[in-house]
Parts: sequence; structure tokens; C-alpha cells
Amino acid sequence: MKAIVCMKYGPPEVLQLKEVPRPIPKNDEILIKNHATTVILGDCELRGFNFPLYGPGFKLLMRLGFGIRGPRKKILGQQLAGVVEEVGKDVTLFNPGDQVVACTALGMGAYAEYKAMSENGLVIAKPANMTFEEASTIPIGGCEALHFISKAHIQKGHAVLINGAGGSIGTIALQLAKSKGAEVTAVDSTGKFDMLQSLGADHLIDYKKELFTERGETYDAIFDVVGVTKFPGCIKSLNENGIYLQGNGTVSRGDKSTARKNNMLAIAGPADYTTDRLIELRELIEAGTIRTVIDRTYPLEQMVEVHRFVEQGGKLGNVVVTME
Repeated sequence: MKAIVCMKYGPPEVLQLKEVPRPIPKNDEILIKNHATTVILGDCELRGFNFPLYGPGFKLLMRLGFGIRGPRKKILGQQLAGVVEEVGKDVTLFNPGDQVVACTALGMGAYAEYKAMSENGLVIAKPANMTFEEASTIPIGGCEALHFISKAHIQKGHAVLINGAGGSIGTIALQLAKSKGAEVTAVDSTGKFDMLQSLGADHLIDYKKELFTERGETYDAIFDVVGVTKFPGCIKSLNENGIYLQGNGTVSRGDKSTARKNNMLAIAGPADYTTDRLIELRELIEAGTIRTVIDRTYPLEQMVEVHRFVEQGGKLGNVVVTME
């Protein structure tokens, strides 16, 4: 089968298109014929071993975990959509021909024509109202958005700000917040404003022209998807009982007395990825509550160009890679 392999850390050019053995499913596994995957910023960070928001101690642990000179798992890619081609003899949840969406996460392997996964892994039936390309964008951004927005306890009339609203996580978070009746301020670049308005954004801020923390406006929840703000710097922008959500990086607690006095809460840490979470996302999609945004689509053979584009920033929603 065709696959993109990463033999060492480095620029996009380290990615190579190769013929590799097709996986053979174990007794409890399904073999998925991959129709589409997506490239997220996390893929680029791992390929280049470039994690700007973390310190040297974390990076050392990452290198020990993922590989010293290059990734131990040579085929990157964390999410895909496709069709079940084979099933192991003990599989009961899926049948050949089932259309599925899967999150391979740190098991990776989505940059390939086939992927074997446990039937009990992060794999569910594809949303009926989505193409394979659309469905391939959902697991990572969707789980991250659903995790943090659920922590915000948003109620009708709440003011919510999403910093980095135009990416794969932010576009879903915006729609989730709107579905709960929030008034949403979206922070991103001007080129994304039309798309953000189409998703329901009530107010727009171009981060290149002004800082939302200097506008004198306050919010019930601030979700920093991209991890460029700090909790202390956002305290004055939070209402009493406000919640600060840090989707990338760690939370600096800052002025604990002010935060405690006003019953403010700061939440960070990794999102939970579960089958139940994916099923919840599918239900929201099939109900029409959320939809995906695709900036552009590439064939697998152009993966180097895809990584260049994603790494430079500025994508609208998601970038999809097709196998055919």
C-alpha cells in the first residue's frame, strides 16, 4: 500500500511517499480502507519535533516517548474516514462495508491507504450526512472542542470568547457555544471573518490589529484554543464566576487572590478522547448542530506541500488529504 513515512525529524521534505506492507488485522481488529485523512498542526509539530509552547523538560520526555532521532511510528496522521475491508474472527461490532470514522491519535498511521485498529478503539460509524472528506476532520478538533466547551458550563445569554476560532478546534467550539445560546466573540484574522460569521459568530476581532484583553469587555468564558494568552492576563476580561480554558499549553495561575475573590476558574490539560465522545459528535452532526469547514483538499502524493501549508498557519478550519 502507499503511505507517507517520516524516518527522521525535520522540515516537510523529510516526508516520503513509499510502498509499505499492508497491515493484517488481528483477531480483534478491523482493517479500514482509508478514503481521507487530515493534517493538523500537531502532526507538523511532531514531524519537526517543534513544540514552542513547552519547555526543555517536556521536550525531553517527548523525545524519549516518540523516538530520539525520528518518530518510532513512522506513519503519522491521527484521524481518518473510510470503509471496513476486513474483520478479525473475534470482531462483533463491525462488518465489511461499514463506513467509519476513526481517531488513531498517538497510535498514528492515518497517512496510509489502510489502517488496522481494534474494534474497541476510537472508531465509530461515519455520520450519515457527511462525506468521507468531511468526516475525516471531526475526531481531533471535535473531541477537543467538546471537552473544553463542556467544561465551560455555558448557558443561554452567556458571553463567550474563542481565541483562534478559525481552526479545526475553534470552528467546532464556536458552533457548540452558539447551540447553547451563547453570544460568541471570535478572535482570528480578517480573512476568516466571512467563514466565522457563517458559523454564527456575533462579534469578530482581528488579533493582528488589537488584543481582546485591552478592549475593556468581559466574558463568562474565554477559550484560548491556540495557547497564546495566560490566565493572569485574562482575569480582567472575565466576569464573576468566569472560566478560562487553555486548549494548548499549561495554565499559569497568576493572581490567585483576585481569581478566588471573583470565583474564577482556570482549566487546562489534555482533552479526553472516548468512543462516547465521538458518538456524541456524530449525533450533533446528524442533528445539524455542527458542520465542518474544509479549506482545501490535496492528494496523498502532495503531503509535503500540505505540511508546508498547515505549518505556516492561517488555514480555514481543516486541510484534507485523499487517498484516491
